[in-house]
Amino acid sequence: MAYYQRHIFFCTNARGDDAVRPSCGRCGSAELRAYVKKRLKEQGLTGAGKVRVNSAGCLDRCEEGPVCVVYPEAIWYTFIDEEDLDEIIEEHLIGGQPVERLKI
Repeated sequence: MAYYQRHIFFCTNARGDDAVRPSCGRCGSAELRAYVKKRLKEQGLTGAGKVRVNSAGCLDRCEEGPVCVVYPEAIWYTFIDEEDLDEIIEEHLIGGQPVERLKI
């Protein structure tokens, strides 16, 4: 049995102002990751057998960012704001159903 039911990685890579490619970190991904971590903790959904939230370096989907990936399903999402992340929390992390409109 896996230690966590689900593991979600948020790309928080931030490139400089002169970078050719966009980066998730420059789109507020670190703050949005912190929001998800806080919401899951408030709902008692963190820890062994539950959900783990981590930062990641570049996940190489820069043009689609900000992005996160949920394991074990390996489902990739793009998101804009807290409302998108609330939908991922409710529908996927709690309900087990991927959010089709946010999948990439």
